[in-house]
Amino acid sequence: MKKTIVNLSRLLLAVVFILSGFVKAVDPLGTLYKIQDYLQAMHLGGWLPDMALLAFAIGLAALEFCLGIFLLFAIRRRLTSRAIVIVLAIMTPLTLWLALTDPISDCGCFGDAIVLTNWQTFWKNVILLSAALVVAKWPLQMFRFVSRSNQWIVINYSALFVLVISGWSLYDRPQFDFRPYHIGTNLREGWEHMMEGNDSPYADLFIELVDNGEDITEQVLNDEGYTFLLVAPWLEKADDSQLDLINQIYEYAKEYDYHFYGLTSSGSEGIEQWRDMTGAEYPFCLTDGTVLKTIIRSNPGLLLLKDGVIINKWSHNRLPDEYDLPMPLENLEIGHLSVDTMPQRIARILLWFVLPLALLTITDRLWMWSKWIRKRHNNNTFNNKEVKMRKKIVAGNWKMNMNLQDGIALAKELNETLKADKPNCGVVICTPFIHLASIAQFLDQDIIGLGAENCADKEKGAFTGEVSAEMVKSTGAQYVILGHSERREYYKETPEILKEKVLLAQKNDLKVIFCIGESLEEREAGKQNEVVKAELEGSVFNLSEEDFRKIVIAYEPIWAIGTGKTATAEQAEEIHAYIRSIIAEKYGQAVADDTTILYGGSCKASNAPELFAKPDIDGGLIGGASLKAADFKGIIDAFK
Repeated sequence: MKKTIVNLSRLLLAVVFILSGFVKAVDPLGTLYKIQDYLQAMHLGGWLPDMALLAFAIGLAALEFCLGIFLLFAIRRRLTSRAIVIVLAIMTPLTLWLALTDPISDCGCFGDAIVLTNWQTFWKNVILLSAALVVAKWPLQMFRFVSRSNQWIVINYSALFVLVISGWSLYDRPQFDFRPYHIGTNLREGWEHMMEGNDSPYADLFIELVDNGEDITEQVLNDEGYTFLLVAPWLEKADDSQLDLINQIYEYAKEYDYHFYGLTSSGSEGIEQWRDMTGAEYPFCLTDGTVLKTIIRSNPGLLLLKDGVIINKWSHNRLPDEYDLPMPLENLEIGHLSVDTMPQRIARILLWFVLPLALLTITDRLWMWSKWIRKRHNNNTFNNKEVKMRKKIVAGNWKMNMNLQDGIALAKELNETLKADKPNCGVVICTPFIHLASIAQFLDQDIIGLGAENCADKEKGAFTGEVSAEMVKSTGAQYVILGHSERREYYKETPEILKEKVLLAQKNDLKVIFCIGESLEEREAGKQNEVVKAELEGSVFNLSEEDFRKIVIAYEPIWAIGTGKTATAEQAEEIHAYIRSIIAEKYGQAVADDTTILYGGSCKASNAPELFAKPDIDGGLIGGASLKAADFKGIIDAFK
């Protein structure tokens, strides 16, 4: 249930942040205008130059979009979830202030795509902040879509994509236009609707000739021919790099008897300055500055009307030239409504962004890419003669067997046998607590390490019958087994309990042999990978890289212990390779390559050589066969 809630919250946040960031990225000037509205409401207008605010607008869009993508793919889960909490912790009080004081009509969270009231925005942020706190509380419960080794592709591709989108939208015009003046809009119908007394986004639209003050709005919108409108909200700030081209378009309009007007909110001084600089002969009209900013995100920009319908738009960087206008507009493609529909533009986005990431995800989940990386890494390491052998270990788990005298006798026999015939691997015996202090007195721990079968999840106190990690260490032991399937099943040890045990064991310098594995029911349901991953994430993946390097993993196929079923060497190798891969996702390939992973199934002298020959099996955690010196020695000798 916790994992489900976390991942549902994660998906909600991801969708909202991706949408919010994307609509800002495709209209960076619109985001700039909204930021300016905020600053004006706070009486901070003019404190920062427009270029700095524009850079902030692009950065904000990129941040929201990338955080959404990172959360969707579960990239840098802790850092991403905390960053989203910080963003929402800032935005939620801000939107509460907007709701209470209502200084601007809407917050602009989703640009012009989705307009919310200020109170709707506030409650939206309250919900998102709650979801963000859930995700930040349990970030490791988010499942990954791509492995850790391939996350850099998603990170860099997402950042590059959103910045390119913003840059292109600035240079040309927004790829998605959600405003009431998008291409295809029938301004005449909207104007008439408003004139009938209905609410309309065109209520502030007027076109008034500068020279005589005549209102020509209806004349322009009712003209059945073509009309060019040069839109320049502020002539004083207008880009003057295309002056010759603007004049050429005006001459073209005169040649074919098309109307051409300049629309601006600048005063007579600004208009005269523009005429003196450009030699402009076309008439200028006054229009509301906010309306002009809404019509086109360019200063100046060019609009083409026909019969009251917006046929085309151009930014000053993409104005048509003589090659685009060789004949009357009636005979040209640009003189007709574009066939580039909204579904086609969405399809392009899917093609250039979603499809590559989807293919990456599918490939990565099939392990094709990761296997190739690992293979290349192994080949390079081998060729460079830098192969670092993992420590091989055979560990005996005596469980609740043998009295003190019999245990001492077995330990002495093993000690003498292995001193005479030194093993080619590390050897550990994990005994009942009552044996530890006695055996430690004579055991040569350069040859045989000594370990306990368990320790408590408490440091000290009134916990009758428990044995602390400090007590285990005081006997002379070096190791402790934690997470054994029998402890999980019979004594209901949870991941949280085991996490505490691991931390206390390491605090007392004990080397942990941490057990993981699936039951018969889980194996038959095909959930073995999911189970072992959850057990690692729940109890040891919280450790730093340095502390995790001190952990020995023991895989126990519970279904193959005392059931009559047998795990083949191939089955054991497959799950060991998977365990190593998820360690690589978490801590990197170098840590995974150094981690010792033991096989804890029904291992005997007869099958140990085949098992230990597999590249990802580094030894065994032995149960019943460790209770007789000859049987245990036979397994140890598999490494010879």
